[in-house]
This record gives sequence, C-alpha cells and structure tokens, in this order.
Amino acid sequence: AAPLKADRELVLEAVHQNGNALRHAAVPLKADREMVLEAVRQNGHALHYAAQPLKAEREVVVEAVRQHGEALQHAAEPLQADSLLSPDAVAVNPFAVQGSKSLVCTVFELSA
Repeated sequence: AAPLKADRELVLEAVHQNGNALRHAAVPLKADREMVLEAVRQNGHALHYAAQPLKAEREVVVEAVRQHGEALQHAAEPLQADSLLSPDAVAVNPFAVQGSKSLVCTVFELSA
C-alpha cells in the first residue's frame, strides 16, 4: 500500500475525484502544492490533510475556502485571522466565520 500512497499520478487522480483522498497520500505528496490545490478545489476540507506550509499559503487557503467556507478553520492561524478571507468564507457559507478570529471585524465590514 505504501508505494501506491506515494504514486504521484495515482494520488493526483484520486484527489481529483475526491479531495479527501489526500488523507491517505504519502507525506511528501501532502506537501506537493499542485496536489493540494487539486484536492482543495475538489473538497475544501482536504486542507486539513495538507502539510503545514501549504496551510499558510494564501492561494491554497483561498481555493479551499471558495470550495467550502468552513475550510478556513484548517488554515494557519495568521490566515484564520485575515479579515479579507472571512468575507470569501461568508460568501460560500455564512457560518464559516465562527472559525475565524476576526469575527467582529468581518461582521462590521459586512454591515457597512
């Protein structure tokens, strides 16, 4: 099973069909930017399985949040607090801001 989890093409096809397949990928593939982007575009919650450095990349987090607003809870702390990401999350799922540390700021911006 280990060689299959490390087979980049096989795992890429798997995450294309189900982003959460990233959970079963070998550790180096969880740090592969293209792999993670494909996974989060299919299922935003796949961000949970991404390597920490990718959870801190704005583009990766934005893609995850666009797919599912609640994915913001899996982002690195500084991005969770980024008030510019929360409105993106709200556009997909109004309850996503519950995971955001900038809730008050976001609510204020949305009411303006």
